[in-house]
Amino acid sequence: MIKATIHKKIKTYRGNSQLIVQATFPLQSITRVYGSSGSGKTTFLKILAGLITPEKGEIFVKENCWLDTAKKINWKPQQRRVGFVFQDYALFPNMTVLEHLRYGTADRPLIERLLQIGRMESFKQHKPQQLSGGQQQRLAILRALALKPELLLLDEAFSALDDDLREALIIELKVILKEFNTTTIIVSHHLQETVGFADCALKIEQEN
Repeated sequence: MIKATIHKKIKTYRGNSQLIVQATFPLQSITRVYGSSGSGKTTFLKILAGLITPEKGEIFVKENCWLDTAKKINWKPQQRRVGFVFQDYALFPNMTVLEHLRYGTADRPLIERLLQIGRMESFKQHKPQQLSGGQQQRLAILRALALKPELLLLDEAFSALDDDLREALIIELKVILKEFNTTTIIVSHHLQETVGFADCALKIEQEN
């Protein structure tokens, strides 16, 4: 079980607001996070990953406390074993597709499997600028999976994929995520993007 209680001040185009989340995520579940623009969905993912620290909060993953602001416990991002797919992909411009995956794992059979899952076998030596937006997005997902993450965070991770490719990828993802015992949280503005993928939902709303 993953439990998160978060209080974070955020700035939006409407002015100052608060991100207040109290949620529980069953292990190996896939949860869609949705809400209005500026409500703090991406901020929530970054807090889970350890990239942002809230003013007040607790995060428990199984028996481990990743964050407890009252007790001044705050695991670093590398300690949390989180895979994160950012909206802008955050790829390394000078690294090839193959090098991106090797950055996450030295397991060659896994790398080959990931390339097949993402239909990227023919692009091993390509760098990000040589890839389409959809290919870059798939690479970002594959790189996150290479870590065999305990928690996978996806921020609009299917937005650049056409329907057929997204549906095929979702089928493969559900299999490998189950194998890795990974809990997944995906931010998506569009319900259709996560049909057949997410089995839970969490709405985040702005708090004044």
